[in-house]
Amino acid sequence: MLLSTLIRALRGWVPARWKTELRVLYHIVCHSVRGATHKERLDSFYGAQADGYDEFRRRLLNGREQLMDAVGSRAQGGIWVDMGGGTGANLDMAGDEVVMSFARIYIVDLCSPLLQKARERCAERGWHHVEIVEADATTWVPDEGLGRADLVTFSYSLSMIPDWFAAIDHAIQLLEPTGLLGVVDFYVARKYAGSRGGAARHSYVQRSLWPYYFAHDDVHLSSDHLPYLQSKMEVIELVEASAGLPYLRFLLPPVPYYVLVGTPKAQANGAFKE
Repeated sequence: MLLSTLIRALRGWVPARWKTELRVLYHIVCHSVRGATHKERLDSFYGAQADGYDEFRRRLLNGREQLMDAVGSRAQGGIWVDMGGGTGANLDMAGDEVVMSFARIYIVDLCSPLLQKARERCAERGWHHVEIVEADATTWVPDEGLGRADLVTFSYSLSMIPDWFAAIDHAIQLLEPTGLLGVVDFYVARKYAGSRGGAARHSYVQRSLWPYYFAHDDVHLSSDHLPYLQSKMEVIELVEASAGLPYLRFLLPPVPYYVLVGTPKAQANGAFKE
C-alpha cells in the first residue's frame, strides 16, 4: 500500500525509467500472486511487469550471458528450444549470428504478456524462424517430434516450474542423443555433501532465507536441482556463484546461482529415441 501510494505521488516528475522500476518492484514485493492454475498465476504476476521485465531482470538474473556464451559456442544449427523463454531476451544475449545459425527456434512459455514481448522482439529483429509457443514445458512437443532438438535451455525458469523434474526429463526426451542442455537458475546447496551436487556450500542464512523470500513470488529454490541434473547429464561445464540482489546487496547475503551445460547420459534418453 505504501509503495503504491508513493508511485502515484511521484508519477508527475519521476523519470519514466524510474516509474517502470518502481512498478516492477511493487509487483515483486507487494503484489499477491493470484490464480487457480500455473498459467493464471504467471499472468497475474508478470502481466503488469512485462514492459519493464527485461531491464530489471538484467540486474537480478546473473549468469544468463555466461550460459548463452557457453551454449552458443558449442551448439549452432538445427533446433533450439528455449523453455520458459519469456520475452525472448536470451536470443538477444546469444547474439544475431548465433540466432540466425539455427534452422528453427522455439520460445516456449505459459505467460501470455511475456510472450507478446517475445513476438515484438522477433518481429523487430527479423527473426522469422523463431516460433512463439504458449505451452507447458513438461508436455509440449515440437512439430519435429521427440529426439530432434540440438539445444534446450532453461534460463531462470526451472525454479518456476512446479513439476521441475518432469521438465528436465521432458527436455532430455526432446534432445538429440548428443544435444546440449543448458540451465542457469537460483538454487541452494544441500547442507551436507553427497555423491551428487555442486562443490559450493552455503550458509544457514542463505539456505533458509532465500527459499522463503522467493517463494512469495512462486520461485522455488531447490537443493535438488543440481543433483538431479547431474544424475541425468554428462556435465560439460558447471559454474556455481552468487550475487547480491538489486538494492539489497549490502544488507543481505548474496543469492546463489548455477550455470550448467551438459549432454544426456545414454541411459537418460535411450528409452525415448524414436
